[in-house]
Amino acid sequence: MLHRVVVTGMGAFTPIGKDIPTFWQNAVEGRSAFAPITRFDASRYRTQFAAQIGGYDPAQYLNRTDIKRADRYTQYALVAADQAIQDSGFDLAGMDPFDVGVIWASGQGGTETLEEQTTEFARGDGQPRFSPFLVPKVLVNLASGLISIRHGFMGINYTPVSACASSNSALMDAFNYIRLGKAKIIVSGGSDAAITPSSFGGYCSMKAMSTRNASPQTASRPFDVERDGFVMGEGAGALVLEEYEHAKARGATIYGEIVGAAMTADAYHITATHPEGVGATKAMQLALTEARLNMEDLDYLNAHATSTPVGDLSEMNAVARLTGNRKSRLRISATKSITGHLMGAAGAIEALISLLAIRDNVIPPTINTEVRDPAIPESLNIVFKEAVSTPVNTAMSNTFGFGGHNGIVVFKKI
Repeated sequence: MLHRVVVTGMGAFTPIGKDIPTFWQNAVEGRSAFAPITRFDASRYRTQFAAQIGGYDPAQYLNRTDIKRADRYTQYALVAADQAIQDSGFDLAGMDPFDVGVIWASGQGGTETLEEQTTEFARGDGQPRFSPFLVPKVLVNLASGLISIRHGFMGINYTPVSACASSNSALMDAFNYIRLGKAKIIVSGGSDAAITPSSFGGYCSMKAMSTRNASPQTASRPFDVERDGFVMGEGAGALVLEEYEHAKARGATIYGEIVGAAMTADAYHITATHPEGVGATKAMQLALTEARLNMEDLDYLNAHATSTPVGDLSEMNAVARLTGNRKSRLRISATKSITGHLMGAAGAIEALISLLAIRDNVIPPTINTEVRDPAIPESLNIVFKEAVSTPVNTAMSNTFGFGGHNGIVVFKKI
């Protein structure tokens, strides 16, 4: 017998809010945080802006030991996970610690630490004066490890990596472990902190990001005829997934149920999505089949839509194919236009948005789109400019990653 899996805790540490209430309010109101980069001198880069977490002081959230041994991406993970665990209210003292696990994603891991340490070495006299924390801080699995150490969770613990689909990979794995009876609770989500000179420069060289340096606030414009790339963000999103009967028995607040999840590969290109969205179509079909839903049964789709010319169009063509290119009640929005693209954390914060949409019956908007691309199927009902209040009982969250990874998760009101 497969167990039901619900979400009982949420945490967000993002450019548009360092907690769930602030994050959600700004998402609904369409307030972005795009601004010129302040962390390093980006004046000679093709793109000179991003969605940074402003005013971040790790000492406000973590002790000296955690700060010393954790890269920025891990610090963000610890803060968001703390929020979600507190929100969930479960008591480890009354549980077997082996029943509680962590499956935490990241696309790039400790990029900032690696860059700082290698730069110092290159500028030095050749003597290898590396920090003993270099390797642990760089490792992509250290966020999951430190979350478990911090809270005493001794169950399943690891990190899936599938680029910008990483968080949905983590959520899908957590969903499967719990429904197979291998865990009662799993803290899941993702974090990334890739706004560093080398990482940012690499994306600039790929010409993947918007170059609207004169107008950062309007740079991310999914579905617009003049969209020119994504805006890089950073941060973390955390969810506590729990076996339904366990959650019900302890009187937990339940934000929604995970009813389907799937992954496929485009097997097409190292960075570009398949132009016809073949892999995306199949992944959505599989997730819906598992959820026992049709596309017409969905109320909300949080699209991956990063504001790239090829990606947005291929995703919307895939959605139209599944709806039979017919008008339906399905509403779509691309919230990366507000949050920026949080890379490996994108799926986690968009899962949060999907669940909050279900909780409050509100669909946040796609902002900045001025002229809808005529190539986007007209049958699709995309929410532009302002949030829409409407019943939301089902929601799908799409993520796609470099390498051709397609990760889909479906949520339902309970």
